Amino acid sequence: MEIKIGVQETAREVQLDSDQSSEAVVAAVEKALTDGSNLTLVDDRGRTVIVPGAKIAYVEVGAPSKGRVGFGG
Repeated sequence: MEIKIGVQETAREVQLDSDQSSEAVVAAVEKALTDGSNLTLVDDRGRTVIVPGAKIAYVEVGAPSKGRVGFGG
């Protein structure tokens, strides 16, 4: 699923595709916003993305992605 994270005082948003469930992502975001801890997510390539909870402006959690077709890497 596609996840977009807006970070305060940053022009670009963080965008990643993840295999995590939307419920797990929402729970992690809510925890980071509540206690100010880091939001840590893992994308579908195994890379870890860490965003300070106090700097999160918004989070968009998209629908689960379907299989990709083409030359995507």
